[in-house]
Amino acid sequence: MVLVHAETPYHHGNLRAALLERAEAVLTSQGADSLSLRGLARDLGVSHAAPGRHFRDRRALLDALAVTGFHRLNERMRAEADAPGPVTDRLAGLGRAYVDFAVAHAPLLSLMFTAKHADESTPELRELGHRSLEIAAGLIADAQREGAVRAGDPGRLAQVAFSTLHGLALLAVGSLLEDTPLPEATELALDVLLTGLAAGPPTPEAPDASRPAPPDPDAPAGT
Repeated sequence: MVLVHAETPYHHGNLRAALLERAEAVLTSQGADSLSLRGLARDLGVSHAAPGRHFRDRRALLDALAVTGFHRLNERMRAEADAPGPVTDRLAGLGRAYVDFAVAHAPLLSLMFTAKHADESTPELRELGHRSLEIAAGLIADAQREGAVRAGDPGRLAQVAFSTLHGLALLAVGSLLEDTPLPEATELALDVLLTGLAAGPPTPEAPDASRPAPPDPDAPAGT
């Protein structure tokens, strides 16, 4: 992480990025309640009024932090969804990317979802939050077209998959996986998910009642 000192010269755009970087560091180490524009200005060695040129208030700062988080998460998920290889491998890669992000950036992810579901959430936040699910649902739809995933609403299937992986991440962050290493738990969860999502064997075609039954070769002649 780049340390920003009071004597660092700022130019247009530089201070905003520095504020967000410092805000994420404070969020991670001290929690959202410790975040304030005045505190960030003090940490960066700028005037108390300087952050106001980029964020009108604390809520705007938190929303901007959530937006950057969704952009980063969605970029990782999109990279996995668009990677070469079998669609089931890409689904597994997408799942790993989500768990890795959720565990490595747990306070940020919590802020992202809180901001997205707040009554005063912005359209940008809601759209970015929905995009995460849309990326997963789109990949599931691709897998359905290839016959690798069972029939069903891709959005609903993506929600169920997300709930499983998000729950695993929460257990990991809370140190509740006991002696199971996170990579092992992640692979087990993905195996269970992909097995449950897999398309079953084709259903045998029901006989057409309007057609006469074929003759029974074992029936006595003349019957």
